[in-house]
Amino acid sequence: MSSHAHGREPAVRSVVVSVADIKVSRATDEELVTYALGSCIAVILYDPIRCVGGMIHYMLPLSQINPEKGRANPAMFADTGVPLLFESVYALGGKKADLIVKVAGGGAPLGDSSIFQIGQRNHTVLRKMLWKSSVLVAAEDVGGAAPRTVRLRMSTGRVTVQTANHVGEL
Repeated sequence: MSSHAHGREPAVRSVVVSVADIKVSRATDEELVTYALGSCIAVILYDPIRCVGGMIHYMLPLSQINPEKGRANPAMFADTGVPLLFESVYALGGKKADLIVKVAGGGAPLGDSSIFQIGQRNHTVLRKMLWKSSVLVAAEDVGGAAPRTVRLRMSTGRVTVQTANHVGEL
């Protein structure tokens, strides 16, 4: 007997998006989740018409600092990973015109005085890339010092962002 027969929510399977990783899905019983976003950024795509979506957790803005690593693991960098995320969602049937794009992370876990400002650079490069591709960001939760956990519920497209003392919808 299905769980629907008893009025309960169907079980949701968590699919972890690791650091420097991309996951895409069209399984309505899945939830994509990434943990401990600090200066890294999660880009979340969701096509509500086709219930297709994906998430990347990238570390650095530009692969030119290590082109070999960029080829070996494109999800490590914004410039190689974000286009791959879009292509992967399109491959599952997602359509650019229907995508809802959300962004989280890009924090400064060491404080804003950090000379590298990786989080800010990660966010700036991403926004430039999306702007050049005429992609609008529907919502974002970026900056600050608190690490974030981000979840995308595939059945609804609901995105939640959790820090140590707050859970909110994006």
